[in-house]
Amino acid sequence: MTRGRADVNPKKRLITWIIVLVFCCGCFYAYTRSRSSLALEYGSKSLRKFGSSYWSGEDDTNTDSSTRIEEDADDSFIPKSFPVCDDRHSEIIPCLDRNLIYQTRLKLDLAVMEHYERHCPLPEKRYNCLIPPPPGYRVSIKWPKSRDKIWKANIPHTHLATEKSDQRWMAVKGDKIVFPGGGTHFHYGADKYLASMANMLNFPNNIMSNEGNVRTAFDAGCGVASFGGYLLSHDILTMSVAPNDAHQNQIQFALERGIPAYLGVLGTKRLPYPSRSFELAHCSRCRIDWLQRNGILLLELDRILRPGGYFAFSSPEAYAQDDEDLRIFRAMSSVAKRMCWKIAVKREQTVIWVKPLTNDCYIQRESGTLPPMCRSDDDPDAAWGVPMEACISPYTNQVHRAKGSGLVPWPARLTTPPPRLSELGYSDDMFVKDTELWQQRVEHYWTIFGPHLKPDTFRNVMDMKANLGSFAAALNNKDVWVMNVVPEDGPNTLKIVYDRGLLGTLHNWCESYSTYPRTYDLIHAWTLFSDIEKKGCSIVDLLLEVDRILRPKGYFIYNDKRSIAEVINKYLGALHWEAVAMVDSQLVEQDEDDVVFIIQKKMWLTSESLKESE
Repeated sequence: MTRGRADVNPKKRLITWIIVLVFCCGCFYAYTRSRSSLALEYGSKSLRKFGSSYWSGEDDTNTDSSTRIEEDADDSFIPKSFPVCDDRHSEIIPCLDRNLIYQTRLKLDLAVMEHYERHCPLPEKRYNCLIPPPPGYRVSIKWPKSRDKIWKANIPHTHLATEKSDQRWMAVKGDKIVFPGGGTHFHYGADKYLASMANMLNFPNNIMSNEGNVRTAFDAGCGVASFGGYLLSHDILTMSVAPNDAHQNQIQFALERGIPAYLGVLGTKRLPYPSRSFELAHCSRCRIDWLQRNGILLLELDRILRPGGYFAFSSPEAYAQDDEDLRIFRAMSSVAKRMCWKIAVKREQTVIWVKPLTNDCYIQRESGTLPPMCRSDDDPDAAWGVPMEACISPYTNQVHRAKGSGLVPWPARLTTPPPRLSELGYSDDMFVKDTELWQQRVEHYWTIFGPHLKPDTFRNVMDMKANLGSFAAALNNKDVWVMNVVPEDGPNTLKIVYDRGLLGTLHNWCESYSTYPRTYDLIHAWTLFSDIEKKGCSIVDLLLEVDRILRPKGYFIYNDKRSIAEVINKYLGALHWEAVAMVDSQLVEQDEDDVVFIIQKKMWLTSESLKESE
């Protein structure tokens, strides 16, 4: 018997040890899972972080309800947060998400940059979670100091500081990233580069604005946007554009600095701007193949340049003496000549072409000359999701007769009715009244803000439905810049926005916007939510998108129907927003049911962020 018992015990002990081991592994797994689910904290409250994924189709994030209701310690029910996205999504741009391209197996032509263009998730695949700030996130440094330095924790990517150290793009100094003002081509500073360029063009006092005749600029492949940042002191607004490429945080740095910027690419679709929007286009070693597809990218620049507009090209092809660079420059010069561009000046490492003022040169070209003129039914102002065309957009008869855009110099341009108003069927009187009305509305907003406002509260501002740009015009005496967004399915008033000397873009608000999280200090929405409701798109999705692009401590101004404001009010707790005031509009030419609802986004951090910031 003893021998038999001895034969059985080793097996029992082995089984016992296996059970104990499995139990310990289970406990360890549960512990690590609880540690990874960081607590979300703001103020003195702590909320559970829901395990979530970008894809709402997965079980842990597929919630039709906009909030989750959980029981608190007092057994009373309070609204809890939307799920919080995983930390890896702290910089997610849903329509420019490489993971989306990989997972949906889109077949894109990399040679023409299709993978850097917008590809949005289907409605049922959208994220439904709040974007967490990175560990140690802090309220952004205020303008104008932010032009030269930002908090490193807000954009914890320092590879460009190493990669571009010899070009003085940026450098890491303690807990900050500083921007010396250099660039790939202008190592000694954008200020000196701009003065040199103005001198080349014989502009008075070496100022690029040319006494207000150059007001809007487009910078392709802008890096961290020091070119556009320093043009601000010349009274020029620059749309600094770059894709979400290998230097993927360059636009994020630009926006954190308080410099106008947009994520975009010269690929297969037209840029989201009307024709004749910019007086100056710029490329400084922007790594763009201008000769591809019969010069189609140069022709896209031609479309958005005004009559008499300039293209400044600083690149080895403009000055190097090796055979390949000479071949490229000669080919570019040939295309430019056939487009009726002329070299205004070429000096050292920069060449500047100028676009004609009239259609005369186009009319005089020999039959069959390439690139061809665009078809008569082509609308050069159609720019949302429209494929590029390798053709030249001629001027309207009005521009041809006027020998230019007919715009007055800045700053009178801001309040002077532009000639293109007539293309929309608007009168000068309507323009003047709209400008005056929005001046009153903005004054009303500022009265509601009261003590919440300080001179440096806002820098980056977005108007989600800009119409004629009069909201932005009313802010002209503030130290801010405004991204004027015009919905793509309404009147194309964006051309008027640009003719006033302002910046903007087209967009469909049923989709996510092309920018990083935590971009804007103030977002303004006038009657937009009513429009979204009529289109059958989700108001909740739009609220989540506003939350994504609004900075912590930033403000949201809603000016629309009271009924929708009351719906939004129910989501404040779930979004970690706080109501500042809801008041009647009290202005003429608005419905009696309209209200102004001002909201502030709270600062909230994950517990991991709090640990790193302590």
